Amino acid sequence: MDSRTHTYFASDFHLGLKAGTDPLERERHVVRWLTEISSTAKSIYLVGDLFDFWWEYKMVVPKGFTRFLGKISELTDAGVEVHFFTGNHDMWIGDYLAKECGMILHTGEYRFELNGRRFCVAHGEGVGVRDKKYLALLWVFRNRFLRSLYSMLHPRIGIALAHRWSLSSRLAKSYSREFRGEEKEPLVRYAREAMQDDDIDFFIFGHRHIPLDLSLSEKNRLLILGNWFNAPVYADWNGEEMTLREYKSDGYLKAGDN
Repeated sequence: MDSRTHTYFASDFHLGLKAGTDPLERERHVVRWLTEISSTAKSIYLVGDLFDFWWEYKMVVPKGFTRFLGKISELTDAGVEVHFFTGNHDMWIGDYLAKECGMILHTGEYRFELNGRRFCVAHGEGVGVRDKKYLALLWVFRNRFLRSLYSMLHPRIGIALAHRWSLSSRLAKSYSREFRGEEKEPLVRYAREAMQDDDIDFFIFGHRHIPLDLSLSEKNRLLILGNWFNAPVYADWNGEEMTLREYKSDGYLKAGDN
């Protein structure tokens, strides 16, 4: 009997971020989790901001992350589907992760069906947001012409600037670890509106940096996947039930301790 029957979801590892937990230990923690689920995983959905910054030049990619990328390659070589959703920190990808590591890349929302249940998965940046300044900033990040100009910077300059931005950006400072109520949470508003047009069983998002499992109705649920520098969680779909779980391992902070 095939033991690979589970689908897993996680997001916001922010690998390389020099805040919260030690970046190298965080990477090892993620790899331990991937190793533990490898025997039961049919597919894994990594829902954005896996890297605190990723800018892919034509001939250059950011250094580091060898443990993580090696484990991903090991999983895909073994036949596990690994899906990568770009987030607002790592949207500047090319084809390296697909060609070298076998990931399936998504640059936006993805809706699909598993075992007769409907899923909607996205990182979540800009989803349901009404703040025009925030949306304008996302437009700048996504603009192909501006991206081509930035690519003209030497990697030593471009990557250094991006890491500095990551630590001090308005986006990073805007997070609240508290649930602000359904009417004030853009992802919740979006899910409720989307339910009117498509019967989605599970909405699964990252970005918000809080772990949340919210019932929208008797059959519809919204899950937010937290982050891995102070609250490591993941979602586990076994084909019948969806569970949001904390991930703990020896030598690493317990979820919520930081």
